Amino acid sequence: MSEPIYNLAFDFGASSGRMILSKFENGKIFLEELHRFQNEPVRIGKHFYWDTFRLFHELKQGLKKAAAKKIPIAGMAIDTWGVDYGLIDKNGNLIGNPVNYRDDRTVGVIDEYAKLVPLEELYASTGIQFMNFNTIFQFYADQKMRPEIYQAADKFLMMPDLFNYFLTGNMYNEYTNASTGQLLDAKKRDWDLSILERAGLRTDLFCELIQPGTVVGELTDSVVKECGLPGVKVIAVGSHDTASAVAGTPFADQNSAFLSCGTWSLLGMEMEEPVLTKESFTYNYTNEGGVEGTIRLLKNINGLWIMQNLRRNYSEFVQEVSFPDIIEAARSAKRPHFIIDPNDARFTAPYNMMDEVVGYCREHGQGTPEGLGEIAMAIYNGLTNEYRHTVDNLEVITGKTISCINMVGGGIQDQLLCELTANATGKKVVTGPIEGSVLGNIIMQLKTLGAISSLEEGRQVIRASFEQNTHLPA
Repeated sequence: MSEPIYNLAFDFGASSGRMILSKFENGKIFLEELHRFQNEPVRIGKHFYWDTFRLFHELKQGLKKAAAKKIPIAGMAIDTWGVDYGLIDKNGNLIGNPVNYRDDRTVGVIDEYAKLVPLEELYASTGIQFMNFNTIFQFYADQKMRPEIYQAADKFLMMPDLFNYFLTGNMYNEYTNASTGQLLDAKKRDWDLSILERAGLRTDLFCELIQPGTVVGELTDSVVKECGLPGVKVIAVGSHDTASAVAGTPFADQNSAFLSCGTWSLLGMEMEEPVLTKESFTYNYTNEGGVEGTIRLLKNINGLWIMQNLRRNYSEFVQEVSFPDIIEAARSAKRPHFIIDPNDARFTAPYNMMDEVVGYCREHGQGTPEGLGEIAMAIYNGLTNEYRHTVDNLEVITGKTISCINMVGGGIQDQLLCELTANATGKKVVTGPIEGSVLGNIIMQLKTLGAISSLEEGRQVIRASFEQNTHLPA
């Protein structure tokens, strides 16, 4: 019997966050959720912001609950969504609130940037999918939206870097999250300052770029005084939540794809090197940094954000419904043929998702979906149709035949989504574990602490610890 090792994983999604206590004992991981909270962006005037200090408050609430357990915590780590950032002044203070990537200040910026740096050149260096909210385009927009803040900044910290700075007082930029912003040379895996200089953007804000598995520091005296937990190591893991989700995916074989299914759907394959071909540029696939030197070749798809907002709006304007209610209504829909394009800009941050889905179907000659079930089926069909196209194009880009899709994340609790994914793609779908991001976070902590030796060993531990289910195409 080995002594158990306890770790904390903070997993911030784009709609909620939680703190999970992990116990690693006798080759298995056991998880306990200690704290969960909403992550609700705030509209102020014309813009959309993260409620950053509230999120840090929730993080500290989690630390207090962990301290109350009176157990030895070996380490802790944070993973969050990508692309967004905070700017720090020369006195170490956050200036302005981080803007939410769904804010519309970046609409049209890609076309403006292309006049300064051709998109083919930008992709050849960064290998990142072109999306309005990429960090490089947010930087460009910041010059116009909030020039005083932009000019007063001294350091640039992406969201997990920012929270770790609040905890430890140390500033750095973690590689996997930095890679999401279209700021890195994908091959060199370091900042590409030339693409910023050519657009007249600042290049003096970046910190040291560190890899997953680096110990950032320990909790500051003030955090310990408020929350407890002296001497706990704060570890940089794959701090982009998808990097952790892929790390936590126990792949069936080397030809398996991953589908991290949450607010966003991230569908792709784990590679050893970036794919910067004409095909990957044409199909607009992204090469994001992974743990242990890997690359995540994937497509970002607007995911369960649409369904989450359908539930919220239906509950606000019609009657209270749960996700099981939506699934039941979808299964019994009389006209299940409606379909949307989930990547259409109208679904990015609408005031009423129901109206947008109905409007899309009507405007595209499909008729008018009626009732919860038909609206939900339009979303399901849109998502799974996009999964099919993504898998087909991924096979063209990589030259591989995908044998299986490994689905992880909270979305796998939706059995209808899993069934429809298998049917739409024609691929075997293996689901589990639900806590992909948390587990990828944990196994990188365990490797840093010397409890396991490799990423593959960590995945074997996950496979032994959690159940997986299989869905075959009908």
